Amino acid sequence: MKARRAFLVLLTAGVVGSAAWLVFFSPVLGVRSIEIVGNLTVPSERIKQQAGVADLHPLATVNLADVETRVLGIRQLASAKVDRVWPGTLKIQVVEREPVAAIPAGGKVAIVDGQGVVIEVKDAAPPLLPLLKVDRPVPGDPAMTAALKVVQAVPGEVAAKVRQVHAGTAEGVTLHLSDGRTVIWGGADRPEEKARILSSLLKRERAARSYDVSSPDVVTLK
Repeated sequence: MKARRAFLVLLTAGVVGSAAWLVFFSPVLGVRSIEIVGNLTVPSERIKQQAGVADLHPLATVNLADVETRVLGIRQLASAKVDRVWPGTLKIQVVEREPVAAIPAGGKVAIVDGQGVVIEVKDAAPPLLPLLKVDRPVPGDPAMTAALKVVQAVPGEVAAKVRQVHAGTAEGVTLHLSDGRTVIWGGADRPEEKARILSSLLKRERAARSYDVSSPDVVTLK
């Protein structure tokens, strides 16, 4: 009887040990593919290389947090989430940063997202991105933060006409349109009201060259 129990204990230990080896050490359940989801402009191969996970590395022992950190080393990515998909796939879901403005930087332009994070540096600003002029072009600066909020609040039909955004202070954001007209937007407060009023004014008032919507309650035109 004792011998039988000992045999069963050894058999169970062997099965558990084999299963543990299969999951944690064997390439049988290793990473055979990496699935990239959510990327539009960043090549999948670049993300895979940045992930740094070797082929057939045991899927169970991949440090997901470390992979996410490495992937976020790509400046164009705002977030990354890594999951295991058994039996052998590592799934990386990313969200890319959306460019909203260009900032002059030593003869080139820095393309930034809505938080002021530099996505990339180019020789010239893309045609549809406004040029942002601020005294301190760094994330968190009040004037820059306000300017970026305004850029994102400008209504779609007007956004394509904005060529330059100047912000001397957080309350002094001004838009310069492609047709020479100027919009004094003011601060980033009451964006919906300002956007609605501006859209209406630009459609109706063709003679004005300057629109002041900084106070939606008292709008002035010149």
